[in-house]
Amino acid sequence: MILEQELEGKTLSPQEVRSILKTDNKEIVELCKRASILPRKNSKGQTYFSYEEVKNLRKVQAMKNASMPPSNVPAKQSSAILNILNSLRDMENKLSDRISKVIDEKLEGMDEVVVELIRCKTDNETLRQKIIDLNKEIYQLKNDLNTYKPVGLGFYKKKEKHIWD
Repeated sequence: MILEQELEGKTLSPQEVRSILKTDNKEIVELCKRASILPRKNSKGQTYFSYEEVKNLRKVQAMKNASMPPSNVPAKQSSAILNILNSLRDMENKLSDRISKVIDEKLEGMDEVVVELIRCKTDNETLRQKIIDLNKEIYQLKNDLNTYKPVGLGFYKKKEKHIWD
């Protein structure tokens, strides 16, 4: 009990973890991924593992080794397993190809829609600018129209515009 409490607070270096698990860094990284363990770093930037993390890594390693078929399996069984794995891989590839094809078909018309939207936006901006120009022209024409005053019998006289008006 006391020994376990002392070990729980202890940290282990990657070298110690390698010797405990009797493996290399590559497999330790793979085991960390499987066990969802992120190695931590101390203030000096050195990687370390807690005792609990190493226990979890050892469990994952034991499960991994137990799931691997023993080398003395008959050739028929290993070839059957390989056939199953290959057929699963083929199914996965076929499914991903089909899904990609469907997605490509669905998105096929989107390019034309985007081009049409850009064209409409450009036309909209052009028409907006024409409206602004026409409003300016209407304002100027109304000002010019207001300079004409009726004199009678349908005749109009242009009133001279003074600077101070």
